[in-house]
Amino acid sequence: YTRGTVTAFSPFDARADAEALRKAMKGMGTDEETILKILTSRNNAQRQEIASAFKTLFGRDLVDDLKSELTGKFETLMVSLMRPTYIFDAHALKHAIKGAGTNEKVLTEILASRTPAEVRNIKQVYLKEYEANLEDKITGETSGYFQRLLVVLLQANRDPDGRVDDGLVEQDAQVLFRAGELKWGTDEEKFITILGTRSVSHLRRVFDKYMTISGFQIEETIDRETSGDLEKLLLAVVKCVRSVPAYFAETLYYSMKGAGTDDDTLIRVMVSRSEIDLLDIRKEFRKNFAKSLHQMIQKDTSGDYRKALLLLCGGDDD
Repeated sequence: YTRGTVTAFSPFDARADAEALRKAMKGMGTDEETILKILTSRNNAQRQEIASAFKTLFGRDLVDDLKSELTGKFETLMVSLMRPTYIFDAHALKHAIKGAGTNEKVLTEILASRTPAEVRNIKQVYLKEYEANLEDKITGETSGYFQRLLVVLLQANRDPDGRVDDGLVEQDAQVLFRAGELKWGTDEEKFITILGTRSVSHLRRVFDKYMTISGFQIEETIDRETSGDLEKLLLAVVKCVRSVPAYFAETLYYSMKGAGTDDDTLIRVMVSRSEIDLLDIRKEFRKNFAKSLHQMIQKDTSGDYRKALLLLCGGDDD
């Protein structure tokens, strides 16, 4: 069961695709249209088979060829599509904590939105691929309460969804209320523990109860009482608890809104969600931003990059 826009292509012939891609890149000039059509209409598992057929037939590395033939954002998008699914998040995190300056936005987006099972998988892959401990790497590059909440999320020990205990809902809502609205200076630790460990269905009820007690949405309190990276991470966690597709719809919207486009975010979200929930993200986008994701990509991007993104988007929502 998937709510993705990209599914397995049938009838699939890895060798024929490999041959078509080689032809598109051979000799003078590159046939970008063929490349983008093939890579956006095969799922990730099929793309890996194409890469393997490409090496078998031509003794060449498909990703290296794409990198030498393509440029700019279009190249980044095609290379991202070729990255094996299981390594996608680990790779993004590795690059977010590499070299000068940490990309907190990437840490926030991935660790707030992935399920505990996904986070455990990311940690294993990170260790295997990069021979390093992800938690150590992240704690080395972050600090304060932001770091503490990331560490809590990295433990991937959120309570599983089950029967919700009304008494505990009431108690958590009161604790958050006292920590946020009633106290001069916020008790960040309470927010971190409750938001980082309680089950999703429990937290949804806590947010409702919080609203009843305080007259505020929990997002408003977080907005008023915290700032910087911690605020962004707390808000991302709350939004993902409410709805992961709505969170990504908003992330995509802000990657394109206003002057200039945050292409790294646009590419990362479109590629990583294309086989998971991009149909739901489109629906939330349409509902919350009075235009469709398709329309916004159309307006905000150009060339082969635009064509490929629109194919990944998979349709308009009038």
